[in-house]
Amino acid sequence: FGLSLDVSAYSLIALVQALREQLNDGASIMAMTYLGATAIVPNYNLMGIAKAALESAVRYLAFDLGDRAIRVNAISAGPIKTASARQVAGLSKMLDIVAATAPLRRNVTIDDIGKMAVFLASDLSAAVTADVLFVDAGFHAMGMYPPPA
Repeated sequence: FGLSLDVSAYSLIALVQALREQLNDGASIMAMTYLGATAIVPNYNLMGIAKAALESAVRYLAFDLGDRAIRVNAISAGPIKTASARQVAGLSKMLDIVAATAPLRRNVTIDDIGKMAVFLASDLSAAVTADVLFVDAGFHAMGMYPPPA
């Protein structure tokens, strides 16, 4: 549990503290999170707690750095086949459920996540901070899945 918190939440705090003086005013800091921070995702387990801590850290860091116009946000990506995601039991089933029930009826891609990161790094997001932006084809908004036939 401690290692999960260190890797998923505290590492952001430690990194920001170490680089605080080197950051340009108006910089953008991003972290990656997942729906399991705010909703139960079977088999995600203690990582959901760690991601909840990360999302809280994002908000507090955004406040602490706001006087320098430094923005801190998190991207909550839908499930993607990555090395770490492959460790989550039932990943293939999760991908099938998301593709069938998300409003956009598809899974997200690494390109989708990258485009959000580019937006957050740009001046187009100059007034966006302390937020979690979902890039999950709308799946986070679903209250029930799969939808009734």
